[in-house]
Amino acid sequence: MRNKVPEATLVFWAIKIMATTVGETGADYLAVHVGLGTALTGGMMLALLIAALAVQLRMRKYVPWIYWLTVVLVSVVGTQITDALTDKLGISLYASTIAFALALAVVFALWYRSERTLSIHTIYTTRRELFYWAAVLFTFALGTAAGDLATEALGLGFMIGVVAFSALIALVCAIYYVGGNPVLTFWLAYILTRPLGASFGDLLSQSRTYGGIGLGTINTSVLFLSAIVLLVIFASAVEQRSTRTIAAREP
Repeated sequence: MRNKVPEATLVFWAIKIMATTVGETGADYLAVHVGLGTALTGGMMLALLIAALAVQLRMRKYVPWIYWLTVVLVSVVGTQITDALTDKLGISLYASTIAFALALAVVFALWYRSERTLSIHTIYTTRRELFYWAAVLFTFALGTAAGDLATEALGLGFMIGVVAFSALIALVCAIYYVGGNPVLTFWLAYILTRPLGASFGDLLSQSRTYGGIGLGTINTSVLFLSAIVLLVIFASAVEQRSTRTIAAREP
Protein backbone atom coordinates (compact mmCIF):
# COMPACT_ATOMS: atom_id res chain seq x y z
CA MET A 1 0.00 0.00 0.00
CA ARG A 2 1.29 3.46 -0.93
CA ASN A 3 0.85 6.50 1.29
CA LYS A 4 -2.88 7.36 1.43
CA VAL A 5 -2.56 11.07 2.30
CA PRO A 6 -1.53 13.77 -0.19
CA GLU A 7 1.40 16.11 0.27
CA ALA A 8 0.57 19.26 2.24
CA THR A 9 0.86 21.63 -0.71
CA LEU A 10 -1.02 24.88 -1.31
CA VAL A 11 -3.71 22.91 -3.15
CA PHE A 12 -4.06 20.63 -0.11
CA TRP A 13 -4.59 23.56 2.25
CA ALA A 14 -6.92 25.37 -0.15
CA ILE A 15 -9.20 22.33 -0.47
CA LYS A 16 -9.02 21.71 3.29
CA ILE A 17 -10.17 25.24 4.15
CA MET A 18 -12.96 25.16 1.57
CA ALA A 19 -14.05 21.72 2.81
CA THR A 20 -14.40 23.15 6.32
CA THR A 21 -16.45 26.04 4.91
CA VAL A 22 -18.77 23.60 3.14
CA GLY A 23 -19.04 21.62 6.37
CA GLU A 24 -20.29 24.72 8.16
CA THR A 25 -22.64 26.09 5.51
CA GLY A 26 -23.80 22.71 4.22
CA ALA A 27 -24.75 21.48 7.67
CA ASP A 28 -26.62 24.72 8.41
CA TYR A 29 -28.47 24.54 5.09
CA LEU A 30 -29.66 20.95 5.56
CA ALA A 31 -30.50 21.27 9.24
CA VAL A 32 -32.13 24.72 9.23
CA HIS A 33 -33.21 25.79 5.75
CA VAL A 34 -34.25 22.39 4.41
CA GLY A 35 -35.71 21.64 7.82
CA LEU A 36 -34.16 18.22 8.38
CA GLY A 37 -33.00 19.12 11.87
CA THR A 38 -29.68 18.39 13.52
CA ALA A 39 -30.42 14.74 14.34
CA LEU A 40 -31.63 13.69 10.86
CA THR A 41 -28.90 15.67 9.09
CA GLY A 42 -26.26 14.14 11.36
CA GLY A 43 -27.60 10.63 10.76
CA MET A 44 -27.67 11.03 6.99
CA MET A 45 -24.19 12.51 6.84
CA LEU A 46 -22.82 9.84 9.18
CA ALA A 47 -24.19 7.10 6.90
CA LEU A 48 -22.60 8.75 3.86
CA LEU A 49 -19.34 9.17 5.76
CA ILE A 50 -19.23 5.50 6.71
CA ALA A 51 -19.84 4.51 3.08
CA ALA A 52 -17.16 6.90 1.79
CA LEU A 53 -14.70 5.79 4.45
CA ALA A 54 -15.27 2.14 3.52
CA VAL A 55 -14.35 2.95 -0.10
CA GLN A 56 -11.36 5.04 1.02
CA LEU A 57 -10.01 2.21 3.17
CA ARG A 58 -10.19 -0.21 0.23
CA MET A 59 -7.95 1.97 -1.91
CA ARG A 60 -4.30 0.98 -2.12
CA LYS A 61 -3.04 4.51 -2.69
CA TYR A 62 -4.13 8.15 -2.50
CA VAL A 63 -7.10 8.70 -4.83
CA PRO A 64 -8.08 12.40 -4.80
CA TRP A 65 -11.84 12.17 -5.36
CA ILE A 66 -12.61 9.67 -2.58
CA TYR A 67 -10.08 11.15 -0.17
CA TRP A 68 -11.54 14.66 -0.44
CA LEU A 69 -15.13 13.42 -0.46
CA THR A 70 -14.35 11.75 2.86
CA VAL A 71 -12.82 14.97 4.19
CA VAL A 72 -15.92 17.00 3.24
CA LEU A 73 -18.20 14.45 4.91
CA VAL A 74 -16.02 14.39 8.03
CA SER A 75 -16.31 18.17 8.09
CA VAL A 76 -20.11 18.03 8.02
CA VAL A 77 -20.29 15.28 10.65
CA GLY A 78 -17.79 17.05 12.90
CA THR A 79 -19.89 20.21 12.68
CA GLN A 80 -23.06 18.27 13.46
CA ILE A 81 -21.52 16.63 16.52
CA THR A 82 -20.62 19.99 18.03
CA ASP A 83 -23.97 21.56 17.09
CA ALA A 84 -25.86 18.63 18.62
CA LEU A 85 -23.96 18.93 21.89
CA THR A 86 -24.52 22.68 22.05
CA ASP A 87 -28.04 23.10 20.67
CA LYS A 88 -29.72 19.85 21.72
CA LEU A 89 -27.93 18.88 24.94
CA GLY A 90 -27.10 22.38 26.15
CA ILE A 91 -23.40 21.65 26.68
CA SER A 92 -21.38 24.85 26.76
CA LEU A 93 -18.81 25.59 24.08
CA TYR A 94 -16.17 25.85 26.81
CA ALA A 95 -16.89 22.26 27.90
CA SER A 96 -17.11 20.83 24.37
CA THR A 97 -13.87 22.56 23.32
CA ILE A 98 -12.04 21.07 26.29
CA ALA A 99 -13.64 17.65 25.75
CA PHE A 100 -12.71 17.49 22.07
CA ALA A 101 -9.18 18.70 22.82
CA LEU A 102 -8.77 15.87 25.34
CA ALA A 103 -10.28 13.34 22.91
CA LEU A 104 -7.87 14.43 20.19
CA ALA A 105 -4.96 14.20 22.61
CA VAL A 106 -6.01 10.63 23.47
CA VAL A 107 -6.17 9.68 19.76
CA PHE A 108 -2.70 11.13 19.18
CA ALA A 109 -1.34 9.35 22.27
CA LEU A 110 -2.75 5.98 21.19
CA TRP A 111 -1.59 6.53 17.62
CA TYR A 112 1.96 7.38 18.68
CA ARG A 113 2.08 4.56 21.22
CA SER A 114 1.06 2.08 18.51
CA GLU A 115 3.00 3.42 15.52
CA ARG A 116 5.73 5.66 17.03
CA THR A 117 4.87 8.39 14.52
CA LEU A 118 2.09 10.87 13.74
CA SER A 119 3.43 11.77 10.32
CA ILE A 120 1.02 11.96 7.37
CA HIS A 121 3.83 10.70 5.13
CA THR A 122 3.59 7.17 6.53
CA ILE A 123 -0.13 6.36 6.19
CA TYR A 124 0.37 3.08 4.36
CA THR A 125 -1.30 0.59 6.71
CA THR A 126 -4.99 0.28 7.57
CA ARG A 127 -4.34 0.77 11.28
CA ARG A 128 -2.46 4.01 10.68
CA GLU A 129 -5.19 5.21 8.36
CA LEU A 130 -7.86 4.53 10.98
CA PHE A 131 -5.88 6.54 13.51
CA TYR A 132 -5.51 9.30 10.91
CA TRP A 133 -9.25 9.56 10.20
CA ALA A 134 -10.09 9.45 13.91
CA ALA A 135 -7.70 12.37 14.43
CA VAL A 136 -9.20 14.24 11.46
CA LEU A 137 -12.73 13.82 12.86
CA PHE A 138 -11.77 15.22 16.25
CA THR A 139 -9.83 18.11 14.68
CA PHE A 140 -13.03 19.10 12.88
CA ALA A 141 -15.15 18.77 16.02
CA LEU A 142 -12.56 20.67 18.08
CA GLY A 143 -12.17 23.35 15.43
CA THR A 144 -15.94 23.82 15.23
CA ALA A 145 -16.28 24.17 18.99
CA ALA A 146 -13.27 26.48 19.30
CA GLY A 147 -14.42 28.60 16.37
CA ASP A 148 -17.94 28.98 17.75
CA LEU A 149 -16.48 29.75 21.15
CA ALA A 150 -14.36 32.55 19.72
CA THR A 151 -16.87 34.09 17.30
CA GLU A 152 -20.08 33.61 19.29
CA ALA A 153 -19.49 32.98 23.00
CA LEU A 154 -16.58 35.44 23.24
CA GLY A 155 -18.25 37.83 20.80
CA LEU A 156 -15.36 38.31 18.37
CA GLY A 157 -17.65 38.11 15.34
CA PHE A 158 -16.99 36.50 11.97
CA MET A 159 -14.63 39.10 10.51
CA ILE A 160 -12.36 39.24 13.56
CA GLY A 161 -12.53 35.45 13.72
CA VAL A 162 -11.24 35.15 10.16
CA VAL A 163 -8.42 37.62 10.88
CA ALA A 164 -7.50 36.02 14.22
CA PHE A 165 -7.37 32.43 12.95
CA SER A 166 -5.51 33.50 9.81
CA ALA A 167 -2.92 35.19 12.01
CA LEU A 168 -2.54 32.04 14.13
CA ILE A 169 -2.03 29.91 11.02
CA ALA A 170 0.54 32.40 9.73
CA LEU A 171 2.34 32.12 13.07
CA VAL A 172 2.39 28.32 12.84
CA CYS A 173 3.75 28.56 9.28
CA ALA A 174 6.49 30.91 10.46
CA ILE A 175 7.44 28.49 13.23
CA TYR A 176 7.62 25.67 10.68
CA TYR A 177 9.86 27.63 8.30
CA VAL A 178 12.31 28.58 11.06
CA GLY A 179 12.79 24.95 12.01
CA GLY A 180 9.72 23.96 14.00
CA ASN A 181 8.68 20.33 14.27
CA PRO A 182 6.93 19.52 10.95
CA VAL A 183 4.49 17.01 12.44
CA LEU A 184 3.44 19.31 15.30
CA THR A 185 3.08 22.36 13.07
CA PHE A 186 1.08 20.37 10.50
CA TRP A 187 -1.49 19.25 13.05
CA LEU A 188 -1.71 22.69 14.64
CA ALA A 189 -2.40 24.22 11.24
CA TYR A 190 -4.86 21.43 10.44
CA ILE A 191 -6.84 22.19 13.60
CA LEU A 192 -6.80 25.95 13.01
CA THR A 193 -8.04 25.71 9.41
CA ARG A 194 -11.35 24.38 10.75
CA PRO A 195 -12.37 27.51 12.71
CA LEU A 196 -10.91 29.66 9.93
CA GLY A 197 -13.07 27.94 7.31
CA ALA A 198 -16.13 28.02 9.58
CA SER A 199 -15.70 31.72 10.36
CA PHE A 200 -15.17 32.47 6.68
CA GLY A 201 -18.26 30.44 5.74
CA ASP A 202 -20.39 32.23 8.33
CA LEU A 203 -19.02 35.59 7.22
CA LEU A 204 -20.10 34.91 3.64
CA SER A 205 -23.40 33.14 4.31
CA GLN A 206 -24.93 34.91 7.32
CA SER A 207 -27.13 37.96 6.87
CA ARG A 208 -25.84 41.45 7.45
CA THR A 209 -27.95 41.60 10.61
CA TYR A 210 -25.65 39.00 12.18
CA GLY A 211 -22.42 40.48 10.83
CA GLY A 212 -22.20 38.50 7.59
CA ILE A 213 -22.11 39.44 3.93
CA GLY A 214 -25.43 37.77 3.17
CA LEU A 215 -24.63 35.35 0.32
CA GLY A 216 -26.69 32.64 1.98
CA THR A 217 -25.82 29.04 2.76
CA ILE A 218 -26.86 27.74 -0.69
CA ASN A 219 -24.75 30.17 -2.69
CA THR A 220 -21.76 29.79 -0.36
CA SER A 221 -21.94 25.99 -0.41
CA VAL A 222 -22.29 25.82 -4.21
CA LEU A 223 -19.43 28.31 -4.68
CA PHE A 224 -17.00 26.36 -2.52
CA LEU A 225 -18.12 22.93 -3.71
CA SER A 226 -17.49 24.05 -7.29
CA ALA A 227 -14.02 25.28 -6.33
CA ILE A 228 -13.29 22.00 -4.53
CA VAL A 229 -14.34 19.97 -7.59
CA LEU A 230 -12.04 22.00 -9.85
CA LEU A 231 -9.10 21.64 -7.45
CA VAL A 232 -9.71 17.90 -7.03
CA ILE A 233 -9.71 17.50 -10.82
CA PHE A 234 -6.39 19.35 -10.89
CA ALA A 235 -5.04 17.18 -8.03
CA SER A 236 -6.16 14.04 -9.90
CA ALA A 237 -4.29 15.15 -13.02
CA VAL A 238 -1.15 15.81 -10.98
CA GLU A 239 -1.46 12.41 -9.25
CA GLN A 240 -1.87 10.57 -12.55
CA ARG A 241 1.15 12.33 -14.02
CA SER A 242 3.17 11.46 -10.93
CA THR A 243 2.09 7.81 -11.16
CA ARG A 244 3.11 7.63 -14.82
CA THR A 245 6.48 9.19 -14.01
CA ILE A 246 7.13 6.66 -11.24
CA ALA A 247 6.07 3.79 -13.48
CA ALA A 248 8.38 4.98 -16.26
CA ARG A 249 11.36 5.04 -13.87
CA GLU A 250 10.80 1.53 -12.59
CA PRO A 251 12.78 -1.21 -14.35
